[in-house]
Amino acid sequence: MELICATVLGFILDLIFGDPHGLVHPVQIIGWVIDKLKKGLWHLIYGCSFKEVRDKHKDRKEKAERAGGFILTFLVVGGTFFITAGILYLAGKVHPLFRFCLETFFIYQILATKSLKRESMKVYKKLREGDLAAARKEVSYLVGRDTECLNAGEVAKADVETIAENTADGVIAPMVFIALGGAPLGFAYKAVNTLDSMVGYKNEECRYLGFACAKLDDICNFIPSRLAAVMMILASFFLRFDVKGAVRIFKRDRLAHLSPNSAQTEAVAAGALDIQLGGTHSYFGKPVEKPTIGDDIRPVEYEDIKKTNQLLYVSAFLSLLFCCGMTFLLYVIL
Repeated sequence: MELICATVLGFILDLIFGDPHGLVHPVQIIGWVIDKLKKGLWHLIYGCSFKEVRDKHKDRKEKAERAGGFILTFLVVGGTFFITAGILYLAGKVHPLFRFCLETFFIYQILATKSLKRESMKVYKKLREGDLAAARKEVSYLVGRDTECLNAGEVAKADVETIAENTADGVIAPMVFIALGGAPLGFAYKAVNTLDSMVGYKNEECRYLGFACAKLDDICNFIPSRLAAVMMILASFFLRFDVKGAVRIFKRDRLAHLSPNSAQTEAVAAGALDIQLGGTHSYFGKPVEKPTIGDDIRPVEYEDIKKTNQLLYVSAFLSLLFCCGMTFLLYVIL
């Protein structure tokens, strides 16, 4: 029951404050560790950095890099879980209330509802002001694609896609793992997510090293992404969006993505708003072909950013109720 209270309070704190400014976020620490371990693995495998491997045209050791990726994933995810669990255990030895307060604070840091809305609305404000150059710059902080040549509609579409995708892996998926294992499992999930964002790309450096973390990210998000889609469909009903379109496009396009999970919520958002997402984008100067999601009923507009954030907030609230119920059920059973 304490976990339910900590989850609710952490959720409320996130809605009020978002990411705390001036504090080092645990995800930043995880990212720093990943970067150091990645560099260490390159030196362990090749005796030099990746840059030197590339510049000297050294033969790549695929098996060694894949093995290194598994080691990296194990150390980061396992280390994050056990360090968080250890901190909470020691806090409980001091006083149970101290442990409760600390876990509440950890859960607040794990969730990203307000931060996602705040960052995405920066793009909305620039588009509304007609400042396309500034909007491109703001959206470049949120997406991996090239943004220099995007028009206003494409900028809005990129922002909508970011909100829809991160509703799952930035808010609802962490909530699911918190419900199952508290802050330690929630932070372990964030470690998987951070690994995938830093090492999971199929570029020259990470195409072998990032194999393990990319697959683990797919596995961890498989059920939460589909739960998030269901919650977003329910949200579209409460918000009086096109719920029939949300269901139809979800059924048709939920797998229309290079990732098995990313299109789940994007499909619902596209159907609920009667817009088309996805398609070919440029990454690091190279076009990457992606299928389209949804029907091109009308152009994507900057107001769709605000509507997608409404889907985010209602979906997050519904997921909180679901996850608290799941935690209570586990408490009764176990």
